[in-house]
Amino acid sequence: MTSATKAPYAGHRFPPELISHTVWLYFRFPLSLRMVEEMLAFRGIEVS
Repeated sequence: MTSATKAPYAGHRFPPELISHTVWLYFRFPLSLRMVEEMLAFRGIEVS
């Protein structure tokens, strides 16, 4: 992964892969943020 790819996520507590996947889910499917949070929680990923 290049530094240009990491820069938008610098300082966040979650890994860039998780942030990217969550954003993809939110924009790809007609889901609310709560539904995305619940989907991730089902897979054992707790976000706030």
